[in-house]
Amino acid sequence: MNEHVPVLYHEVLNLLQPQPGGLYLDGTLGAGGHTAGLLALSAPTGRVLGFDRDPEALRYAQAQLVAYGERVTYVQASYAEMASLAPDCGFAAVDGVLLDLGLSSRQLDNPERGFSFMRPGPLDMRFDSTRGETAADLLNNLREAELADLFWRYGEERSSRALARAIVAERPFHTTTQLAELAVRVKGRKGRIHPATQIFQALRIAVNQELEAVEVGVKSAVTLLKPGGRLAVISFHSLEDRFVKQYFRQLSQDCICPPEQPICTCDARALVRLVTRKAVKPTAAEIETNPRSRSARLRVIEKLGL
Repeated sequence: MNEHVPVLYHEVLNLLQPQPGGLYLDGTLGAGGHTAGLLALSAPTGRVLGFDRDPEALRYAQAQLVAYGERVTYVQASYAEMASLAPDCGFAAVDGVLLDLGLSSRQLDNPERGFSFMRPGPLDMRFDSTRGETAADLLNNLREAELADLFWRYGEERSSRALARAIVAERPFHTTTQLAELAVRVKGRKGRIHPATQIFQALRIAVNQELEAVEVGVKSAVTLLKPGGRLAVISFHSLEDRFVKQYFRQLSQDCICPPEQPICTCDARALVRLVTRKAVKPTAAEIETNPRSRSARLRVIEKLGL
């Protein structure tokens, strides 16, 4: 199994600017690579609170970060729950938050998790495999129109209707290879992108309610930041990045009145400063050594004093 390589590692640390003694949240702990960097730069007394829905990921990260001892606190929960859980752990106001919204290599490379169409495995796709509906549940129970809508909304799949129609005609589906082979038959092979890529993305997003988590989690992170604290978000597909971009821009504006209104009546003030005006992308060198980083987009804001 490939080891997880933290995406945009140096860029994240340079832009978050961790300081000795600081308090930081890693909302998507994964294999702990970014957190290790935060702990090293905030030594000797800086602390990190790490969230992850995946119990396997938490166990692995704890083993990787054991040298940091009590400087790390672990919580098995979604980062969408940060606002209610962080204060109880002593992180009511923090100096920085990181949300790396991608899957880890450990999740992708484990066929039993069902995230990848490259190896046969069960159609699971749950971050927390102990609860909730699986991808197979959705495929085998949703109506054709509901499946087509899911593929279009979360995967931006142009062949959504044809795929949904074929799935309903051939179900039940139980394995990743079953679904991948159907996608090849329906769409054919064109270019380097596998025909199943977008429907696998759509199913994973739906199973884990990822877009809902992004909206709640990003807003929660902003409320937890101290003035001068920074939030870094790494997105891997356009739906996530679009929300992050628009929300950051909204928070950075002094006036939210409609453009056609000649006089400002909202009395709004900017809550954050855009640290990155445009998304930071991986370098060609990083993409060469870690091809899974190619779609990553990093955006960073700094909370202003009130």
